[in-house]
Amino acid sequence: MDMELNIISELSRFYGANEDYVLPGGGNTSFKDDKFLWIKPSGVSLADMQPELFVKLDRAIVRQSLDLTSIEDAYEKEQRVAALLTYAALSPAGAQPSVESPIHELMPYKFVVHTHPTLVNAMTCGKNGKAICAKLFPEALWLDYRSAGLGVAEEFKKAADTFEKAPHVAFMGNHGVFVAADTAGEIRELYENIMATLSDFVAAQGIPLKVESAPCDMEAVFEYAPVLRGLLGKVATVTAGGAFKVPEGGLTPHHVMYSGTTPLVSEAPDAAAVEAYKAAAGFMPQVVEIPGKAVFGAGVNKKTASRALKFAENGAEIVRLAAAFGGPRYFNDEERSFIEHYCPVSEGQAEALRGKVAVVTGGAQGFGLGIAQYLAAQGADVVIADMNVEGAKNAAATLGPNCSGMAVNVSDEESVANLTREIVKEYGGADILVANAGVVRAGSVKSFDIKDWKFVTDVNYIGYFLCCKHFAALMARQNAVSGMWTDIVQINSKSGLAGSKNNGAYAGSKFGSIGLTQSFALELVADHVKVNSICPGNFFDGPLWSDPVKGLFVQYLNSGKVPGAKNTADVKKHYESLIPMHRGCTPDDVAKAICYVVQQQYETGQAVPVTGGQVMLS
Repeated sequence: MDMELNIISELSRFYGANEDYVLPGGGNTSFKDDKFLWIKPSGVSLADMQPELFVKLDRAIVRQSLDLTSIEDAYEKEQRVAALLTYAALSPAGAQPSVESPIHELMPYKFVVHTHPTLVNAMTCGKNGKAICAKLFPEALWLDYRSAGLGVAEEFKKAADTFEKAPHVAFMGNHGVFVAADTAGEIRELYENIMATLSDFVAAQGIPLKVESAPCDMEAVFEYAPVLRGLLGKVATVTAGGAFKVPEGGLTPHHVMYSGTTPLVSEAPDAAAVEAYKAAAGFMPQVVEIPGKAVFGAGVNKKTASRALKFAENGAEIVRLAAAFGGPRYFNDEERSFIEHYCPVSEGQAEALRGKVAVVTGGAQGFGLGIAQYLAAQGADVVIADMNVEGAKNAAATLGPNCSGMAVNVSDEESVANLTREIVKEYGGADILVANAGVVRAGSVKSFDIKDWKFVTDVNYIGYFLCCKHFAALMARQNAVSGMWTDIVQINSKSGLAGSKNNGAYAGSKFGSIGLTQSFALELVADHVKVNSICPGNFFDGPLWSDPVKGLFVQYLNSGKVPGAKNTADVKKHYESLIPMHRGCTPDDVAKAICYVVQQQYETGQAVPVTGGQVMLS
């Protein structure tokens, strides 16, 4: 049994990692012995399957679901099947078995792999797909689409009885293919034959197997993405893709679930277009098409928005290839209604910052990384922007699929402008800018090098101004249509509240930045942009202080800032003694203050100390 579970896990990952076979959220696999059926649970990606994740079902109870044929109402029947499958589940606790478990049970082979290859869906979604399938795959079973999974199982049972030998392959109208066999080698061979046969058939009709969509018009993206993000709701993230014709209806259950039945198509999408769509459909669009310019996917975060866009792209490819099978067959209203009712998409827990896009400059390491980690844990989509772009991307990868790493030099205006454009393409806009990027150079005013002074000023003061300039303009466009508030939060310092000996360049840049915060707050309040500064105490454990070559402990030791200090440990002890709470500041301390000013709707132009009592406002 362990060996077989390893085999089906490997098959799951093999097909699940290939988007030619499975897009995110689709497909399922199973293994069975005489008494039990192990099947992939709902809500788990095929690409992530491991042996311990499969739901173990009692096959006798699964078969009981086939006795519910007397129930005529599809909704009631599906609910009864789901209840029986839950009752049949023996382990792991809480896992939800696939509603297609009865079909897996009926295929009398050890392994079943159900996927949704684009080529297969071109046939199964084709108006003439059933007739062509009979010619191309005479030994395969064709199942007409049924709204209820049990309805498909009933159809399977009737149709399979007409075969002398139980079929290894079952195509389902508008829903991919089931392939069953007793060995992994047979599964792979069957799939290879299916794909080769369909490729040859499509090519023979003069239809290219692959075409590239036109690139998106970035000017249109930059103009409309922030507007759409504001129009589609307070938790909408918008991801832009190339220009293509979005399908006119639902093609498979996953397309209906993840990208909607029909797109909003408009040359210039505005509030009237969105409201008209909502009035007709009853919900906001998941896909918006500006013909010939761009297509946008929308969702509560980057993952769901990207998924909507991906399914729209895949749907367009299915429609193109379905020309070889008589053109596409879209779901009718009854089928679509059932899918929307019975297959809602869960978007996870409602964390405090869920749906917010937060940009953290200088976030690849140290304080910035700690802040990014905290905001991501609160549900935000986080963009880590840093000169160290590889470090930013690597850090973002640890935060999850809704987070990204991007390049920026905050002291270079073109770089900051490019960052905002990239964010608009990936997220549609931003809700929180954490202007964290900063540098320190310590030394006496009597000997301080002008290059170091300019370097500190360029990053800490001018860099803050440039970030505010470009992000405020972006936020203003977004807020104008949504009526929402967005936030610019500068990570300042206790040195912005009180002078710092032998640290004039840094303290001066931070004092000046609080002046910018207050001035920008007064101006940008009209655009619903709040501007605040957080003034942390010393983060002793970060590289700014602890780096053995350039850290402040080393700089302060060498500059004689701490009289009598013989080593960096003496310098650290001295600074800890100045703090009433006798410890340094942490990224979590600062991130909690960021969350406060973001969630506090009546606070702008403030400089909030987070210093353990070392510096207090007067």
